[in-house]
Amino acid sequence: MDPLKFKLIIAYDGTAYAGWQVQTSGIGVQQRVEEALQKIFPGVRRVHSSSRTDTGVHALGMVAHVEIPRAEFKMPVAKLALALNAHLPEDIRIQSAQRCAAGFHARFDAAGKEYRYLVWNHPAMNPLLRHRAWQVPRPLDLAAMREAAQLFVGRHDFKSFAGTRSYEMESTVRTVTKCTIKRRGPELTFTIVGDGFLYKMCRGVVGTLVQIGEGKIAAQELSQILAGRDRRLAGMTAPAHGLVLWRVFYGKPNAVRTPEETPHAAEHRSG
Repeated sequence: MDPLKFKLIIAYDGTAYAGWQVQTSGIGVQQRVEEALQKIFPGVRRVHSSSRTDTGVHALGMVAHVEIPRAEFKMPVAKLALALNAHLPEDIRIQSAQRCAAGFHARFDAAGKEYRYLVWNHPAMNPLLRHRAWQVPRPLDLAAMREAAQLFVGRHDFKSFAGTRSYEMESTVRTVTKCTIKRRGPELTFTIVGDGFLYKMCRGVVGTLVQIGEGKIAAQELSQILAGRDRRLAGMTAPAHGLVLWRVFYGKPNAVRTPEETPHAAEHRSG
């Protein structure tokens, strides 16, 4: 008998975790979600996610799918999220759980992702944001940062902004459809939307933009940095705790859709 497949939307505070993925050392968010599922459905083996977030990175809209043996699923679908949350620590929550098509894949059907990064630009840190924002005490040139942010939009080779992996990526070309910075008092929100992201790419982009705002890098240098395909040419990697996987898009790559909409088959690698 074929299992039932469900799509989960998961939010978590990544402070206490070694990233999303199951780890040989340290606890990953994936492990906690699988443990909660297996307490209710012993036949569950693996949860497949749309992304792999790094140690300390947060998520509001991580999408995952799981197959549950049909014989073990004996509750209304509407109760699934509630049942799972009862077995999860308070820093992980299932936002929604719904049946999905047997062919749906959280990772390979994803058409794009939105990440947001929070910076607290003030000499004194806001203690309420100490686990969610990167404190940058020096004044920042917002106009220069916004000018530079627009240079990331489009299809580029982002190797200069990605962290080093133990293996060679097949391609380091990605398409960014949005890169904006909004200020509300000392709080800066960086929003980056694209079809996929390399390992630590968002943090490399934000770190470089902040250093442009500090006057350490000129916005005009970005084109040369992109063309150089060398991580040493770009700015610093922003700390992990300011980054949130905000949502994952399913549908046409350039369409703005919610995670609940019909999936579209498109290979998608995440960093």
